[in-house]
Amino acid sequence: MKYIFNFPDIGEGLEEGTIVEWLVKKGQKVESGDLLVTMETDKVVAEIPSPKTGIISSLFGKEGETIHVGDALVEIEIEGVAGKEAVKEVEKGSDLEAVKEEGAGVVGTLEIAGNSAVLSGSTEGIGTIEVTKETAKKKVLATPVARAMAKDMGVDINHVKGTGPAGRVTKDDVLQHAESTTQTVSTASSDTPNVENKLVEVEPLSQIRKTIAKNMIRSKHNAAHMSLFDDVEISELDRVRKQYKVKYAGEGVKLTYLAFIVKAVTHALKKHKALNSEMDTENDKMLYKKYYNIGLAVDTEKGLVVPVIRNADRLSIREIAMEIQTISDKAREGKLNMDDFKDGTFTITSYGSIGGKYAVPVINYPQAAILGIGGISKQPVVKNDQLDIGLVLPLSLTVDHRIVDGGEVSRFMNTVMGYLADPVSLIME
Repeated sequence: MKYIFNFPDIGEGLEEGTIVEWLVKKGQKVESGDLLVTMETDKVVAEIPSPKTGIISSLFGKEGETIHVGDALVEIEIEGVAGKEAVKEVEKGSDLEAVKEEGAGVVGTLEIAGNSAVLSGSTEGIGTIEVTKETAKKKVLATPVARAMAKDMGVDINHVKGTGPAGRVTKDDVLQHAESTTQTVSTASSDTPNVENKLVEVEPLSQIRKTIAKNMIRSKHNAAHMSLFDDVEISELDRVRKQYKVKYAGEGVKLTYLAFIVKAVTHALKKHKALNSEMDTENDKMLYKKYYNIGLAVDTEKGLVVPVIRNADRLSIREIAMEIQTISDKAREGKLNMDDFKDGTFTITSYGSIGGKYAVPVINYPQAAILGIGGISKQPVVKNDQLDIGLVLPLSLTVDHRIVDGGEVSRFMNTVMGYLADPVSLIME
């Protein structure tokens, strides 16, 4: 029998993924649990295992293509099941989804294989099926991606020749049909050089970039952003960090200023609960969280990701430094998993190492606040009524003004700065 394995939802709210690399090829034998393909989703790169043992008979999609959850990934030939037994499995495992083709005047059904769906072995449907006026009156089989693409391109899918299983129209069929139609309409225009192509570099949006765009718009539409900027003198923090830096380095731990900032923030959040909360507008409730999971924005080659340090309030400075090192390495190597992003309550973004001083960070919605860390610099400061040179750390705090009032914003910032100016209490825990 033939078993169709669909792209599963491997994360919360996942809609689509991009094929990074096929780990198998047609005709290859696989065991249940063997890795089939590497997929890039909006947050992670994940390897998808095979749910069945058998022979790979078809691969759906090429490397670099984007497919949706529920679309077919691979077809596996499984020995030992055939005939009526296979048909029963199809009836049990398949779903029927009503599909209406806009402008085509055809209402049909699109068969989507479920997780346990199989197709009995048959030669029916092998080869290309030409769509005619007679067959157009029947249901048109097509992949969801092909349907969406045809709609976007203005292509009548009823006029497209299907080359997939049982004559199903695929993404490539739509592209080939559109290309051949364009060439037929005009061959002269293809000989004209496109000057704009030489001036514009076109690059498809990555899953991470699409997610960043979606989340930024979501945050701006749903939260009332308010920002506060301030400076804190951290010469004492610098001294303490240098004192412990050598010791921790001998243990393989890199001690950065960020570890102290995370600790200071968790202490401050316990005193100012509004900044560790979430507004539930649907149920007219406020959710004040008594756990402190601090998200850290990490700049990677593919885009910004925000993994989480869980229960940061229970960790020492040394343990926080280890966590920062671990999640930063995983982020840059593309090894983060879905659990690394869950349940954040407050976010810190550090752009100072690149050269920024102040910014207006965008809240990681539905969180209530985000703290931006600027670049440390030597500046004139007044100590004991005397002019001196000190290390100054700029801070930018953005809050959801629906949740946090202006006075509480200032009090929280003052609390954080108080801990950073006197770091001994943080390092002793």
